[in-house]
Amino acid sequence: MGKWVGFRIKLVGALFVVFFAVIVARAFYLQIFEQKKLHARAKQQHQRIIPLNPQRGTIFDAHGEELALSINVDSVYAHPQEVQNVSGAAKALAKALALSPAKVRKKLESGKPFLWLKRQVTPRESERVRALDIAGVGFIQEPRRFYPNSEIGAHMLGFTGVDPKGLEGLELKYDSELLGSGGHLIYERDARGRVLGTGKHTVQGGVNGNSLYLTVDKNLQYIAEKELAAGVKEAEAKAGSIVIIEPHSGKVLAMATHPVFNPNNIRKFRPLQWRNRVVCDTVEPGSTIKVFLMAAAFEEKVVRKKQFINCENGSFSVGGRVIHDSHPYGPIRIEEVLKVSSNIAAAKIGKKLNRERLYSYLSAFGFGSRTGVDLPGEVAGSLRPPSSWYELDLASISFGQGLTATPLQVAMATAAIANGGELMEPILVEKVESPDGRLLHHNEPKVVRRVISKEVADYVRALMTLTTERGGTGTLGVVPGFLVAGKTGTAQKVDPVTGGYSADRRVASFVGIVPAEAPRLVVLVVIDEPQTSPYGGVVAAPVFSRVASQTLAYLRVDPNIEKKQDPFPAVNPEAVAFDAAEPLGEGTVVGDKKKRMPKLFGLSCRQVLQQMEESGLNIKIKGHGVVVEQSPKPGLPISFKRAAWVRLAPAG
Repeated sequence: MGKWVGFRIKLVGALFVVFFAVIVARAFYLQIFEQKKLHARAKQQHQRIIPLNPQRGTIFDAHGEELALSINVDSVYAHPQEVQNVSGAAKALAKALALSPAKVRKKLESGKPFLWLKRQVTPRESERVRALDIAGVGFIQEPRRFYPNSEIGAHMLGFTGVDPKGLEGLELKYDSELLGSGGHLIYERDARGRVLGTGKHTVQGGVNGNSLYLTVDKNLQYIAEKELAAGVKEAEAKAGSIVIIEPHSGKVLAMATHPVFNPNNIRKFRPLQWRNRVVCDTVEPGSTIKVFLMAAAFEEKVVRKKQFINCENGSFSVGGRVIHDSHPYGPIRIEEVLKVSSNIAAAKIGKKLNRERLYSYLSAFGFGSRTGVDLPGEVAGSLRPPSSWYELDLASISFGQGLTATPLQVAMATAAIANGGELMEPILVEKVESPDGRLLHHNEPKVVRRVISKEVADYVRALMTLTTERGGTGTLGVVPGFLVAGKTGTAQKVDPVTGGYSADRRVASFVGIVPAEAPRLVVLVVIDEPQTSPYGGVVAAPVFSRVASQTLAYLRVDPNIEKKQDPFPAVNPEAVAFDAAEPLGEGTVVGDKKKRMPKLFGLSCRQVLQQMEESGLNIKIKGHGVVVEQSPKPGLPISFKRAAWVRLAPAG
């Protein structure tokens, strides 16, 4: 019996030793090998971690001016379990935050330990909520995207969401570069999820994103947008766009679209207004294509200097169709084709080139392919393969119909003429820097290809200067003190219903190189569906003149034409004799003659438009039918300070 008791005592003791050894081993394992895992699990059980928005990098202009930046604003959150009088609190919070009382009450009754009431509130909303002093409602600062110049550069910059992910423009294209890593909001809670202590939170982590430095100058962007808005308004147009290029580098100095939108308050604008027309819209380039046609013709030597070409008195049959010029010409020198913008001459030159060579040069100038600009949504336009061109297609494409292009494509192709025949890749983002100032990437000027020889490019540029001289189609594009190489364009738009060309919808454009002899700028102006006149020389050229004048002055480029050659000298109207035989120019002084209002009574709208095209006068047309009233009266001087207009009424 005694032995059995002793055995049991030893057995129990041994079991205690084994159990104790197991407990010690388990404790050792948990505290040494599982320590990190268990510590993390404990934190997860007792801490709530709320992700916060990351801080985006800043977008700067060419001179380091901020175009887009992130600033810290309050976001309002709640611990619903701590809120007393839920009904009253919901009404007060809804009023302060401009929210639905029902939605706020639903959130506060959810029983969740934490939720956002409204993120990135305005300072006024924050003040109103703070004044309520409701227990369980708190604030945390989060970065909000802000555009200090409002509409300036909006289509190019784009905007972000609350995330804040980039949704349009450069914000979208460089989202991964601009977006940093977000921090975390951390607070302690008990086993039931209730906030411990005073409910105070801590914020941990977060790294700022990289910054972009653009080639765009904020001041030039303002000039472009201001003058574009004025031009669209004057032409009573639907929309418009402008792009300014530095031809030798391909840098984009300004890129504007109208109508504009404010990225600080994006909800007030429709998606249609967000579209950057410079890279997303394609239209037929119209007569601006003749510049590249002439360049190809001289490069291939299918035409020669001082050669005459017959314009058939304004009508010419091609492929069973008759094409027309805006007014009839007989034989003209090849040098005058761009000046008078003859469709018939262009069609004949296109036939001499043949479809394969014309297609090859247009492709080389960049038509039919994307430019590669640093923006999302760029389209390539359309340039059909030459195998599908019939005789009429070849003629139409030669004067800018039957193909489509973006404004940026036309501007970059013109920049190749200004750059001695070398096509450049457009640059919008010059460099990317890290938050600590390290250079991560730098975009150097890049030559895409040589399209034509320097000799041909220089000669075509010289021919373009005739467009802005007396008798040319673009005399309203003159820039006082500078020689301008330009080209007007007027293109019909396709009617989406009929599939054919619209009878009254046009796109008017003007592209210019200035100074012509030593190019610093290429400026393209596009006016969509102008109502006062369909011609680029009438509605787009004056906008070019104003933009180029102010831009050159801002860049401190000295004028190189004598004061006496200024196309807009001051003249005393009383001292100018009226000569009825004097050909109508552009409403400017020619020699010592000042332009006067022609007699337009009884003319139809089409006849008035023909007079405007021939003379360059910008006359506002009201009504329909025939002219029954005009201002100024026939023979009186036309003042630049006062609009010239005619009123039409039905005949009879």
